[in-house]
Amino acid sequence: MKHAITLLFSSFFFIASVLMLHFSPDSGEPPVVTDSESVYELRTYTTHEGMLDALHLRFVDHTLQLFEKHGMTNIGYWIPSDPEMRENTLIFLLKHDNAEAATASWDAFRADPEWQEAYRESHADGPIVAQAVSVYMTATEYSRMK
Repeated sequence: MKHAITLLFSSFFFIASVLMLHFSPDSGEPPVVTDSESVYELRTYTTHEGMLDALHLRFVDHTLQLFEKHGMTNIGYWIPSDPEMRENTLIFLLKHDNAEAATASWDAFRADPEWQEAYRESHADGPIVAQAVSVYMTATEYSRMK
């Protein structure tokens, strides 16, 4: 559990640092968040030992295209530079049109027969992902990523 919390905070601060590179001056107004705003989803997958390459292969061969097919926008994919995490962790950022679209996209993705087959095939040597953590975020008013 301690590793998961550390991973979550590390992921959050990494993305916050990336977003702060695009910081613009404060308008003095508090950020306004509505249900119609784009939603970013920060996902962190921790694999079982030795399974990170299988996860990469599944993303390249299937997952990226299926995310797009179901309305998710692939923003970026990262491997932590921390030696303890780099061997079993994938962190990525998706964009959804809004919160409702995120739910609909994930439902359609999970129900897609192509995904179900890719998932089954990728587990031939055992389960890949040991833990998945998802954080939904909305961009601040001063973020260039909206």
